[in-house]
Amino acid sequence: MPKQTKNEEQIGFHKGALSTLIKERAELVRLVAIVEQLIQAHLKALKDLGVDIEAEIKKAKEKKPIEDVLKEAERKP
Repeated sequence: MPKQTKNEEQIGFHKGALSTLIKERAELVRLVAIVEQLIQAHLKALKDLGVDIEAEIKKAKEKKPIEDVLKEAERKP
């Protein structure tokens, strides 16, 4: 196979991969935007119901991460 043809195939492969990845990234950005809208809607609803969001965030930060809880559970006989 001539070197020119091999290079053209590689170029085509990489262009195709980039095209696919760019489309995937755009879809991911769209999904993140939807999730962010849902988060904001729930935060607003909680605030409207009188929940102190800042206090809830502080409490959540004080809790152990789930990974630590699971590791401790694995160690216990």
